[in-house]
Amino acid sequence: MDRNELNAELRDRLLAQLPGPGRLESDKIPGLALTRMDQDTRASRCFYRPMVALVVQGYKHSIIGDHEADYGKNECVVVGVDMPGVFHVSEASPEAPFLSVSVRLDRSIISRLVSEMPSILSESRGPLVPVMTASASSELLDVLVRLVGLLEHPERIPVLAPLYLRELHFYLLCGTQGACLCLFSTSGTQASQVAQAISWLRENYKSPLRVEELAKLANMAPSTFSRHFKEVTSVSPLQFQKRLRLYEAERLMLMEGRDAATAAYLVGYESASQFNREYKKLFGEPPRRNVARRSS
Repeated sequence: MDRNELNAELRDRLLAQLPGPGRLESDKIPGLALTRMDQDTRASRCFYRPMVALVVQGYKHSIIGDHEADYGKNECVVVGVDMPGVFHVSEASPEAPFLSVSVRLDRSIISRLVSEMPSILSESRGPLVPVMTASASSELLDVLVRLVGLLEHPERIPVLAPLYLRELHFYLLCGTQGACLCLFSTSGTQASQVAQAISWLRENYKSPLRVEELAKLANMAPSTFSRHFKEVTSVSPLQFQKRLRLYEAERLMLMEGRDAATAAYLVGYESASQFNREYKKLFGEPPRRNVARRSS
């Protein structure tokens, strides 16, 4: 099948799984998520994990770190490391909803593929590029059609899902995004050491941050680590932690109805005044006013 035929089949399978707007995160195929939106959205903040996301129908604009990513039908974005981002969806309606499928990337799969096939590594890696957009190949579309199709046959998932996920990573490595993924997933490189520190920070953002300890985890001098960290994420380690905390606090207030003081405590702030000050600096208005406006 050509790319348009594959897109049509993938669209039909997503609509079958999502008869209405929403997001389906599969508990049977870890890391697979399907999204449907029936109307354009306002800008929303999030933290992107290492993943590939394909737009099946509609259009999405994202700012990930300081990288702009605009992609529509049959285009995908690949994110190599955890990154703060803002996105909004356009060209969505009940008759033609926005549809996308995403898969979280597995560094262990990438490392094994690189080990088994060293020639897959790009000889010219160039500067650090943690985010890349590209047109999806027919091979990539085909494996996504098959992967989503497994949701209709859950008894096949234990055998076929690992094969399809490995195949997916292989096609990404062979494509234009390959250098990006190799760069952040090959052990021993400075980029992979920074990625390891970023993953640790993502999981431990509530704890007090000592850059010296984070640099030690990455096996770098603090000044060297801070420089490479900013090259990858566009912000300093401290700013990265603040965004992790504040984005999660905003989610807790918007989605779970927590008040500002409770949200601040849950994300690691000991001072409510510091939380309010940093929230206003990042979002442009105090927590209560920001949440009230976004909820209206």
